[in-house]
Amino acid sequence: MPEFPCRACGAPVSQSVVDLGEQPLANSYRSAEDDPAAEPRYPLHPHVCESCWLVQLPEVATPDEIFSDYAYFSSFSDSWLAHARAYADQIVDKLGLDAESHLVEVASNDGYLLRRFVERGIPAIGIEPAQNVAAEAERQGVPTERFFLGAETARGFVAKHGQADLVVANNVMAHVPDLNDFIAGLALLVADTGTLTIEVPHLLRLVEETEFDTIYHEHFSYFSLLTARDVLSRHGLTVVDCEELPSHGGSLRIYARHGGSPSERVAEIEARERAGGLTDLEGYASFRDRVAAVRRDLLTFLETARGEGRSVAAYGAPAKGNTLLNYCGVGTDLIAYTVDRSPHKQGHLLPGSGLPIDPPDRIFETRPDYVLILPWNLAREITVQMAAIAEWGGRFVVPIPMVQVLAAPVG
Repeated sequence: MPEFPCRACGAPVSQSVVDLGEQPLANSYRSAEDDPAAEPRYPLHPHVCESCWLVQLPEVATPDEIFSDYAYFSSFSDSWLAHARAYADQIVDKLGLDAESHLVEVASNDGYLLRRFVERGIPAIGIEPAQNVAAEAERQGVPTERFFLGAETARGFVAKHGQADLVVANNVMAHVPDLNDFIAGLALLVADTGTLTIEVPHLLRLVEETEFDTIYHEHFSYFSLLTARDVLSRHGLTVVDCEELPSHGGSLRIYARHGGSPSERVAEIEARERAGGLTDLEGYASFRDRVAAVRRDLLTFLETARGEGRSVAAYGAPAKGNTLLNYCGVGTDLIAYTVDRSPHKQGHLLPGSGLPIDPPDRIFETRPDYVLILPWNLAREITVQMAAIAEWGGRFVVPIPMVQVLAAPVG
């Protein structure tokens, strides 16, 4: 792949992290009538900038192609809803938010988080470009503007609504191809005395735990605290604190303001990132070897199960599962189907692999020997929900960071 300019610092990028092959868009679920041969595929090949160490994908599909009609609705994960409630409780107390405050969430999805503030009488507005998802938020009583955030759209929003005491940007910074324009927009939204909180999957956890399936076209960038702090500072935003979270296999919650100084916790996390090889090409070479081992071991397990006449179904239809299945070359010859709680996904096929998506009850109707958990970050929640598979000797399989067969709910 030819070099391309780093979306953070503009330096030429040519160093490969891992090549995951040609893959369809991970959230582009298709119908049974669609011609699989016509399904577009794009290179899924992250690179790392040796100037600022941002891991990133070249832009191969536009945000309009990816996000104008989006299949992911946050409200269908119990653990994510609990995460949202905990954040709302914490930040209201931390910042002293009340009916005089002004909140904005960027990429507010179906209003799963802002509902927690609206219920308390705290004014909140969402910004969500996906028309179908924004419509659901408004049905839930969350006012929502529909656009992609950048400097120009932020100026228009501020002229209409004013700046915010709190701006929330959860799991969105990775999704924007024009990173500097997006962060310029965030900086404009935040009042001079306001706070910005950002949640991003943590690159250190991705590398250490071989979470390569969290790489997909919708995620243009993969952040360490080092790279996030660097790009935020280019727009006058100072990282003043950071928390490490268990969500999405390991995430960062970054607190930034116009001014201030970093906490000791910021320095400690950045030191661990350097020690973990995130500013060293050798660290990424080791990651590539472990990714290849996951593919080998998963295929060996599935082919052995087929040879023994054992049946395998999957649980979940997350984007990460599509990266995993397509990188490994898994289709309906090895896994019969998957199930998902979201009615927005049921009745469709997974992109690439073509696995049909059914309601969870199908597991209990067909009684597979193994259930492969594609959203492995929710393994505890799912194994508790589906614990009854033990009645027929069914077992769970978790693919990341290595293939593991489990006979009981995850503790």
